[in-house]
Amino acid sequence: MNAQSNTLLEMRNIQKDFFGNQVLADINLKLGEGEVIGLVGENGAGKSTLMRILFGADMIRETGGYGGEIILNGKTVNFSSPFDAIAAGIGMVHQEFSLIPGFTTTENILLNREPTRKNVISEIFGDRLNTLKRKEMDERAANAIEMMGVDIDRNMVISEMPVGHKQFTEIARELSKEQLKLLILDEPTAVLTEKEAEALLESIRGMSQRGIAIIFITHRLQEILSVCDRVVVMRDGYIVNEAAAKDTNVSEITKYMVGRNVMSNASSADVRNTESNRTILSIEKLWVDMPGETVRNVSLEVKEGEILGIGGLAGQGKLGIPNGIMGLYQAGGKVVFDGQEIPLNNPRKCLDSGFSFVSEDRRGVGLLLDESLEWNIAFPAMQIQNKFLKKYGPITWRDEKAIKEITDKYIKSLAIKCVGSHQKARELSGGNQQKVCLAKAFALEPRLLFVSEPTRGIDVGAKALVLNALKQFNRESGVTIVMVSSELEELRQSCDRIAIVSGGKIAGILPASSSVEDLGALMLSQVI
Repeated sequence: MNAQSNTLLEMRNIQKDFFGNQVLADINLKLGEGEVIGLVGENGAGKSTLMRILFGADMIRETGGYGGEIILNGKTVNFSSPFDAIAAGIGMVHQEFSLIPGFTTTENILLNREPTRKNVISEIFGDRLNTLKRKEMDERAANAIEMMGVDIDRNMVISEMPVGHKQFTEIARELSKEQLKLLILDEPTAVLTEKEAEALLESIRGMSQRGIAIIFITHRLQEILSVCDRVVVMRDGYIVNEAAAKDTNVSEITKYMVGRNVMSNASSADVRNTESNRTILSIEKLWVDMPGETVRNVSLEVKEGEILGIGGLAGQGKLGIPNGIMGLYQAGGKVVFDGQEIPLNNPRKCLDSGFSFVSEDRRGVGLLLDESLEWNIAFPAMQIQNKFLKKYGPITWRDEKAIKEITDKYIKSLAIKCVGSHQKARELSGGNQQKVCLAKAFALEPRLLFVSEPTRGIDVGAKALVLNALKQFNRESGVTIVMVSSELEELRQSCDRIAIVSGGKIAGILPASSSVEDLGALMLSQVI
């Protein structure tokens, strides 16, 4: 960290009214050259909206703009688009990806900034027909990736990538910009393992030393204390506290975030011995061709009524297991549920058999972004199980009352921050979108629930609520849950047993009460 005295950015009296809610009220924020500040707050506190204002996001202008003043390098600015912000030296890695699925890593990193050379055709018809300098593109992409200290395939198409590699591609794109003065990172480590996250934190330290200022948004508060100069806490659209990182701690930050001490209220581990339970799901020699998360030979038994955790480092295959069984990627092997073999590569058969899946990719797989919360939560159960429908002879129509009742039930039980059940999913914060994905799965009343990275992008206050909701769903409904997570503590807190995936195989299964050291040793046992 290398905080400079020269002020790079000042945001004065920023206000924003959004979808009928006052989401920002009189925000004042300063940032020095090379300074790293951590911006924290619960989902819906206004963090992402404030950063969208700074970055000139279209959605801010399209919803009436904002009040207040932004001063960059001593001059008042009012960006009409993200292109203006980029030209001024501001980069942003969004919580949700903005990559072109059909392009490679290199093509996304250098999008609209590709080095070109003229040719005979472009001399006649214009620069748009210039030839790309592929070698130079590859070198520049490689340099940006190297700055992060990670290894991702520069030639892989984005649509084939696991979520973690997409995140690295987003960050590398910003690091490749020579004019970069200020980088906004919105939940960059949410999908990364601890090892990958530390590599990124080291990259942040390097950028700070080079004079690049960073606004770092994350719910992993220990990362904030590790890498930031200052911590700025938001709650309900206000900045409620600022402190030097060296002068605060996780407990104090949490109190300011939620207005209460949630650390002592966190769900304590409640590990049960499920070994004697009958096997409800049997997986034999499963392979899954999921790029970056390949499963090679997984055999696993899931006991009825348990919460089985699946952990492991990124790229070792843990995400491939539910994605392969649910038919989202090509898979082979044998899966038997309650005595009946489940055909692979057939998502509908899985759903008809009583499975449900909350994906780690909530926007790509989990949500109908432009539809209401009612439609998001009720539609799968309506389509698959004919729930929430009324019939009179040959005529079928939606039971609007029942749909609203089930939506309101989960809005309340999961504390989804919204203006009502008719609000569009796109308008919610990332963490609240994740809660909608859980509500949708709960409404299906499955016999077996796969849930992948259930607290990705969810703040410390809401994380305990979501994990408790999963545990309550398991205990009260008897639903068997298989939970995949990059966070060992999350698995230890919520599960009965934890299976560790390493090298595309099950390295071992231990009780959730096992030590972090024992689980960590399994993680590293067959790393590829």
